[in-house]
Amino acid sequence: MPLLGSGAVAMWWDMSSAMKAEFEDWHSHEHFPERMGIPGFRRGSRWADAAGGDGFFVLYELDRYETLASPGYLDRLNAPTPWSTKMMPHHRNMVRSQCHVTDSFGGGIGQAMMTVRLSPSPGNESMLRSHLATLLARLPERPGLTGAHLLRTETPKLAETTEQRIRGGDAAADWILLISGYSAETLALTERTELSSASLVAAGSHNKQVAAHYRLSHSLAGSDLVAPVIM
Repeated sequence: MPLLGSGAVAMWWDMSSAMKAEFEDWHSHEHFPERMGIPGFRRGSRWADAAGGDGFFVLYELDRYETLASPGYLDRLNAPTPWSTKMMPHHRNMVRSQCHVTDSFGGGIGQAMMTVRLSPSPGNESMLRSHLATLLARLPERPGLTGAHLLRTETPKLAETTEQRIRGGDAAADWILLISGYSAETLALTERTELSSASLVAAGSHNKQVAAHYRLSHSLAGSDLVAPVIM
């Protein structure tokens, strides 16, 4: 099964060691349930730096791209809780991309994730798009891998939100590759071969990409939110 919809939010940031425990508590017990309660939000997953560093990657899978401008989402972005207001300034080096899901193969949630941020070089968008579609379609069939997806950023033309102002503004990626699976070693091999910088440049990418590896920290789907049973 591919990603759970045609829209997505992909985010990267750093969180200091001093704040990490509270961040994971807040993000797991308040923020994720809040986001998954918004109509159109299907699943959220949080990924921690595979080497134990400060980096996190978070992916929200949305029914459709238009959910990004929906009243339910904008209401939450402009009315953060007191705990969210406390935590937002600690999101350092924030990159937040609001995306169309362009290609999606395989699916589910693996334990390992590689993200690659890239852009096509001038005049080579169609060539890169075709190359990636062919490559991504076959990667999930490889032992160790389970999913391969291409996202393309299109930031909705909306006013800056309260959460963005608290964080001090966000950067955005352009094209995003997400490769997931159960073998970190296979992901690393894939980065050294088909998804190496040289291979991507030959396929039409700009010569600057940002690749990173993560391990699954937590995942929550909208269907996981159920009313407590009173015994």
